[in-house]
Amino acid sequence: MVAPEHAADAGRGADLARAIDHTFLKPEGRRADVERAVAEAEELGVYSVCVSPSELPLELPAGSALQVTAVCGFPSGKHRSAVKAAEAAFAVAQGADEIDMVIDVGAALDGRIEAVEADIRAVRAAVPAPTVLKVIIESAALDDDTIVAVCGAAEAAGADFVKTSTGFHPAGGATVHAVEVMRRAVGDRLAIKASGGIRSREDAEAMLRAGASRLGLSSSRAVLAGETGSSGY
Repeated sequence: MVAPEHAADAGRGADLARAIDHTFLKPEGRRADVERAVAEAEELGVYSVCVSPSELPLELPAGSALQVTAVCGFPSGKHRSAVKAAEAAFAVAQGADEIDMVIDVGAALDGRIEAVEADIRAVRAAVPAPTVLKVIIESAALDDDTIVAVCGAAEAAGADFVKTSTGFHPAGGATVHAVEVMRRAVGDRLAIKASGGIRSREDAEAMLRAGASRLGLSSSRAVLAGETGSSGY
């Protein structure tokens, strides 16, 4: 039984857990690591588990409510659109409920926003609704105007979310400022996922206040416990 003085914190913890995509994307990850990530996601009551497409299909417990997210064009985004589309479609065929695709960041930096939009459209066509499509824009590598332009491309192409980061780019991960810029750009028409460098509950809650509704975390247990995670996808 939760003590009365801790009941509010417990409620917030449950709400926070349901905003988390528990993420395991280490290149050196082994099958046993993925199985542990799935078990931990189930135990923590998070929304989804996010894995590399090569790890699909996942074995989930009978009756599990856990959603499965797979990345696409990850982490560089430097893949032909047809390859991204095929990867996304295969992942869905293997059980993915949601796809997190990476844009061609170089195209965005060149101002070729129409190419970014075409790339997203190709993936959207390959994985139509009800599959959820999140578009990773690598916000730390972009200035505010480019973030706004790329968010517009994602919206025009039919994406459901814009997402800050892969967590692998040297420019860094999510920031409150980037989430705020993205929220102003998409209003309430698209959702926002913050990921990359979120290591504490304070960080997580700041992202939600700024306008994110989903969080990509590899240190989900530590964050939910109010501790500082050692890794920060």
